[in-house]
Amino acid sequence: MSLTTKYSMLVSVYKKVNHKHFRQCLESIFSQTYPAEQVVVVCDGPLTNELDEVISDFKEKYPNTLDVVRFSENKGTGAAANAGIDACRNNLILKTDSDDICRKNRAEIQVAVHEKNPAITMSGGFIREFLDGTDEEIAVKKVPLSHNEIVKYAKRRNPINNPTIAIKKDFSQKIGGFDTDARCEDYDFVCRMLHAGAKAENVDKILLDYRVSPDNLKRRKNWKNTKSFIQVRYRNFKRGFCSFFDFLIPSIAQLLMFILPTKLTGAFYKKILRK
Repeated sequence: MSLTTKYSMLVSVYKKVNHKHFRQCLESIFSQTYPAEQVVVVCDGPLTNELDEVISDFKEKYPNTLDVVRFSENKGTGAAANAGIDACRNNLILKTDSDDICRKNRAEIQVAVHEKNPAITMSGGFIREFLDGTDEEIAVKKVPLSHNEIVKYAKRRNPINNPTIAIKKDFSQKIGGFDTDARCEDYDFVCRMLHAGAKAENVDKILLDYRVSPDNLKRRKNWKNTKSFIQVRYRNFKRGFCSFFDFLIPSIAQLLMFILPTKLTGAFYKKILRK
């Protein structure tokens, strides 16, 4: 299939990101089998010299493709995503995280999905989670594929692996973009898109290698993170997107993940995501 759709790749970065990981991320973006017409990097606040050097290197190499948006202070993931969406000049936007590695054919696969069915406004795929420093595979995180399965799954959990998400700019802006106050802004965004009538599809292929470190589990056990997930699910219930039990059951599971000792949390996480 010969692809013709131009797309923008969006990634945001902040000062705590490892510069080596960020370089790997950009290398994976610029080595796609179907290259981006534009790559937008949002700097969420001042960066380290090492991160700025990475950006300078790629800007020098790809001056007509790489666009950089800078915040004078850290504004958070939601605000960075919205600024990046505004800066994208193409309607199809592929989004990723600054320390993950896109598979070489990620864009080719996702652009084909949107060309085959122009009604699709949001897509994603599987991710391979690996342990930072060893490359040991932890799990392949799979997601539902069809639109109906995605909507059903979304009532309790995020049905799209956030680092693989592709969105239509016009539709995302119609719903107001990402919530700048929500800590779990990715799940909130997907649910609001679906509730507004977005058509979604996931592919049964690994699109990205997702780096897992001890900090990941710490974030999952963070009280603010736990509370935010419960708040997002409660908003879903209040707007009529899900039932009371769809709100209650995963909220209880989220609390258990917070209460359990870290070792048990890690074992549970590995088991539920195992291939």
